[in-house]
Amino acid sequence: MYARTVRMELKPNSTAEFTRLLETDVIPTLRKQRGFKDEIAFVPTDGKEAIAISLWEEKENADTYNRGTYPEVLKTLAKVVVGTPQVHTDEVTNSTFHKIAARQAV
Repeated sequence: MYARTVRMELKPNSTAEFTRLLETDVIPTLRKQRGFKDEIAFVPTDGKEAIAISLWEEKENADTYNRGTYPEVLKTLAKVVVGTPQVHTDEVTNSTFHKIAARQAV
């Protein structure tokens, strides 16, 4: 499983709109993507940034989304995001929710 982490700066007073856009536009789009498993989003209490973590079956699924659909998602979020979000993709090594255990050292 792979995690795609997106960190973005939010425009002032846009937390509610960010949350609404995620719920009504972004998450339904993600659910249509091959290999998509889950989305978790965080907004610190100061509302200055947001962190969104999407989980994918394979790295290739996350990469395909990044090349194809993500540019359209960015256009949707442009109403609430300042600048260009930072994106990182990493292998998930542990998860209690998804029952992933650390790989054994060889």
